[in-house]
Amino acid sequence: MLFSFPSPEKILKCLVVILFLTLHVQAKGSVSLDTYTFDKLISKFKATLVKFDIAYPYGTKHDEFAKVAEASHLLPDLLVADVGVKDYGDNDNSDLAKKYDVKKENYPVVKLFVQGKAEPIDFTSKDFTAEELKKFIRSNSGVYIGLPGCLESFDALATEFVTSDVAKRKTILRKAEDLWDTATGKSEQKAAEMYVKTMRKVIEKGDEFVTNELKRVQNLMQGKVSNDKKQDMSYRLNILQSFQKDEL
Repeated sequence: MLFSFPSPEKILKCLVVILFLTLHVQAKGSVSLDTYTFDKLISKFKATLVKFDIAYPYGTKHDEFAKVAEASHLLPDLLVADVGVKDYGDNDNSDLAKKYDVKKENYPVVKLFVQGKAEPIDFTSKDFTAEELKKFIRSNSGVYIGLPGCLESFDALATEFVTSDVAKRKTILRKAEDLWDTATGKSEQKAAEMYVKTMRKVIEKGDEFVTNELKRVQNLMQGKVSNDKKQDMSYRLNILQSFQKDEL
């Protein structure tokens, strides 16, 4: 009985499939949706972040998305999901891609579905990072998902602060100062200090302080700074972001 070896083309195809399966890691905290489950599940959450991608995604962008998925697992109002689209075989989920105008050449495509809004919101930032995805969720849905270096209780005060008049801002500042006194650990105390000092500067110099400070810190990060200093600046930027008025 003669044994026929597979052609080089078939061997190459098998190797490619094995490579895809090896590189692909299902994002912890992310739910895979398809044509039958899509509407049923996203309708139950205040906000749903969906990534449309190839059936077996991999690479830096997939890794960044996975960080957001893992960070969302304790948030009852937020669902992070992925839709794997196939352009072969049964063309799984290609109808969903067509419905939401998702083109293969643009993968991965991320959209945010928010209750009460008829159309999803496109993620358009050039920086496909977990940090930018979190900012995108917060600014468009109001669902809290913390950024590195931020504190949820102080973020809530920052949101209240920027939407209040001058007189009320002083009251909120006092709340932040009292909360600072209860902060534990070096990193938490340092973050609390940043929130309080930012509030004081805004009261002193006006809302433009936040915009100017964001630009200043961003410029500093472009220079020669140590990794530790750059991380501190990154945390500073994230806290400043909490003082920007979100347009929902």
